[in-house]
Amino acid sequence: MKPKKKTSDRRTRRTRNKVSGALVDLIKEKRFDDITVQNLIDRAGVGRSTFYSHFRDKEDAFEHQWEAFSQHLANQIKWDQAGRDSFFPVAPLFRHLQEEQSFYRGLVRSGKIDALLKRGVDYLTGNIETALNQILESREITVPIPVLSHYLANECFGLLKWWLDAGMPYTPAAMDQMFHRLVNPTIKSALLIR
Repeated sequence: MKPKKKTSDRRTRRTRNKVSGALVDLIKEKRFDDITVQNLIDRAGVGRSTFYSHFRDKEDAFEHQWEAFSQHLANQIKWDQAGRDSFFPVAPLFRHLQEEQSFYRGLVRSGKIDALLKRGVDYLTGNIETALNQILESREITVPIPVLSHYLANECFGLLKWWLDAGMPYTPAAMDQMFHRLVNPTIKSALLIR
């Protein structure tokens, strides 16, 4: 029985990955509102019933992709280096979006970028809060975990939006350095790091 569950999980991941990839490709080509579920299933190579067994609609598919991306980003945070070094995955995130400029332009063209970044802050805040609650447990801190979590997520996405809107004037590595120069003193103070 257990191997069947693993196979099912693998199929679910494969289907979701196909749909996510197709959605990204379609957003690069046309406005989100112009994308139909039929476009999506044709591009992903999945059946309509398969699509609807995983997602309610194209918005739901988009939300799942964004949640997964946010979770992946949160998993890359190196909390043992927080307040001292480069601990937040700014350079990889910025590099990824630099390579996917057409996707970002597609989101801007579709009028989805502001709502997307707000949801990104919300998702990332929740993921950071969960991680900090586990890591810090009963440790004394100077700023409540929900506030610190929102601060980090907001700083990351706020800086990312500025950088993209400004035409990416600095390299991802330079943005990583600037982000950490700005947030590390706050993190060091909030977590009482000596």
